[in-house]
Amino acid sequence: MGGVALPGLLVVLLDVVLTSCLWFSLFVLEFSSCGGLVGAWASGAARWALLHAFATLLTDGEPHGVLHRFVALHCLLTPVYETGLFLGAPASEAYMGPFPDVGALLLGSASSALACAVWEIGLCGEKKKTKGSANLDAKKLLLRVLTYFKPDSLYLIAAFTFLILGVVCDTYIPLYEGKLIDMISGEGRQTHFASAVGLLILFSVGSSLFSGLRGGIFMCSLARLNKRLKHLLFHSLLQQEMHFFEENKPGRLSSRLHSDVDRMGRTVALNANVAVRSTVKTCLMLRVMLGLSWELTLLTCIEMPLLAVLQNKYITLNKELKDQTQECHADIKDLASQTIGGIRTVRTFRAEKEELRRYHACLEQLRSIKRRSGVYGAVYLLCRRMVTLGIKLIMLTQARSLISSGQLSIGSLLTFFLYQKPMSVNLREIMFCYGETMSTVGVIATVLSYLDRRPKSKKEGDLCPERLEGRIVFQDVSFSYPSAPADQPALKSVSLELQPGKITGLVGLSGNGKTSCVSLLKRLYEPQEGQILLDGEPLHLYNNKYLHQKIALVSQNPVLFSGSLRDNIVYGLKDCPPERVEAVVENVNAHSFISQMENGYDTDVGECGGKLSEGQKQIIAVVRALVRDPQVIILDEATSKLDIESQHTVLKEVLSQRRTVLIVTHQLKILEKADHIIFLEQGSVVEEGTHLELMEKKGRYYRLKEELFSQSS
Repeated sequence: MGGVALPGLLVVLLDVVLTSCLWFSLFVLEFSSCGGLVGAWASGAARWALLHAFATLLTDGEPHGVLHRFVALHCLLTPVYETGLFLGAPASEAYMGPFPDVGALLLGSASSALACAVWEIGLCGEKKKTKGSANLDAKKLLLRVLTYFKPDSLYLIAAFTFLILGVVCDTYIPLYEGKLIDMISGEGRQTHFASAVGLLILFSVGSSLFSGLRGGIFMCSLARLNKRLKHLLFHSLLQQEMHFFEENKPGRLSSRLHSDVDRMGRTVALNANVAVRSTVKTCLMLRVMLGLSWELTLLTCIEMPLLAVLQNKYITLNKELKDQTQECHADIKDLASQTIGGIRTVRTFRAEKEELRRYHACLEQLRSIKRRSGVYGAVYLLCRRMVTLGIKLIMLTQARSLISSGQLSIGSLLTFFLYQKPMSVNLREIMFCYGETMSTVGVIATVLSYLDRRPKSKKEGDLCPERLEGRIVFQDVSFSYPSAPADQPALKSVSLELQPGKITGLVGLSGNGKTSCVSLLKRLYEPQEGQILLDGEPLHLYNNKYLHQKIALVSQNPVLFSGSLRDNIVYGLKDCPPERVEAVVENVNAHSFISQMENGYDTDVGECGGKLSEGQKQIIAVVRALVRDPQVIILDEATSKLDIESQHTVLKEVLSQRRTVLIVTHQLKILEKADHIIFLEQGSVVEEGTHLELMEKKGRYYRLKEELFSQSS
């Protein structure tokens, strides 16, 4: 702005000369009221063209963008103002046209300069320098969000219709209140008293009715939008690969799913509602206020940009704090969820004080952010009220002069003040909606990025053969976890085979690839090299639901969900007959402990199965796997919490059909029953054979047996 101050001053001085000549020509020709208005616009257009050329000469052919906008605003301000006077003039009073006044010209120049300064520095300056592309992205994001309202188009049309009707009614209530006051005080025509009262009642009832309908329909549309977005986001999250959930904590994802979606919908829907309502209401109020007193309206219009600058600065400072607050809330929720979910571990290690310290640190960080936000808010409120007070004093002084000269009545003054404060509120709401919407752009971008994210895994196929043999082959499989260093693969060129109807044992020290093999077999991850074949076909060619039903996993620490025993057993199955569940339960000798429970199969297991013992959880997990009638079953330390008799019963039921069985265990007695044993070390197969063959070799398996299994044997 500083570089265009001198050219701008020269433009104004030249315009004083040009305007004086143009006004003299217009009045010599004696334009009528309509002609005077046309002359004002013709004058503005001519001045715009001449001053634009003059500004170009002053800046060596490259006029500054700010100077361009100042020239346009400076030249068109008077025609726009005169047009407002012409439209607002009573039918009984003829419009006299623009009055030549150099003082008015200078006032217009000052107003134009103030408006340009507010716009360039206060509203757009920083954004143009640093956020040009960001604003474009924000616009695209907001337009993208609006597409999710498409199913609610009829609701929104009705809501905006009621909104406009309600705004029209709201706008004319103060006008008729002022007229009634003039009639009561004797300054107005008494014959119109009854009609004014009737119209006031009509507008008041209409305002209440239409506002209620508008609010109800908007809230209904918002609820439908939130439901739709949460469903889409939850569906998208469930499709992601395992590494995505390792990178993103459950508490943070839960916060995105609930808090962020709610905030996103509320910001766009309600802010659009408020912005449209405030904009329409401001335009209507400005039209009425100009008809009451253009001097007081001008003072109001000077107050608005000053308040807009203050609010814009406050929004800029507050935006970062809001983002920090959102992140802090997510961290607190995640920390509390982890601590409560792992309370057994916390209690075992007596880490209550440490967890309390961490939680207190997060709360202290949140308090610090909110304290800074409160200080910014207090300073902003003080400055805003001081500006409002100063303008109010000037307005009262001017109003006193207008009343004493008979240009303004008491009722009209009261009406103006009834409009003036709501207008300030409306403009403040428009700025707030803009700031609130822009501050939510980051949240919207995050939610939409989750909606758009595609799983980094091979697309599932549609193979669902009626008969599955269950032969599994690992062909030169190499795998590295995405979060692990590239030079530390979990598996290196692993080749092995699981025979149908046979038990294969997978052995090795912790961290040598056993869990990685199981995870790849369940398609929780994808190998970087090689492939895994099931009956000669790659795993990714099978339908996922079919694959996970035919390949069942029972882990050492099974996860149960809140609900009944039956719900956990048939989890993920449709129309599983109760007879099937009861038959499997009988076969693994679990019926006795289930029948002893108060509600049998309908007994609530508590959160994460907290009401069951570890052994009972493993039994339920085994039943959950067998009830699917899998062709391949993986037992990953699945019976470690059971007694010897229960282990034999479970293995007997598992082997009762010609299944492919993979056992990952450290229990020697179970491994001795395996038809084939594979020993993994540092992600590679180093030994394989039967138990007796490996013991005779006296290699790694033999040494591991001596070191680790001696007590079990």
